[in-house]
Amino acid sequence: MGIMMESNELNISEITRRSGISHSSVEVHLELLVELGLLTEKRFNRIRIFRVNHSNPYTNAVGRFFSEWMSISSGSSGQAVARAFS
Repeated sequence: MGIMMESNELNISEITRRSGISHSSVEVHLELLVELGLLTEKRFNRIRIFRVNHSNPYTNAVGRFFSEWMSISSGSSGQAVARAFS
């Protein structure tokens, strides 16, 4: 979700590339985030584009969480944890 909050809209291949997580794992996470209403999905044939759903109030709360997390994770262990959540 951190990657999505930074970019607002990405296709699944770009999310996979930026996260370093397998396509199938990213797909599972994205489907859950869509189900929760935090992301929306558009399909253009085989291309799937995911966008942050800013109309969901929980999305803004998650965004504030990530901003706060990044601001307090300045140490090396904090950076490792931050990467895990991005």
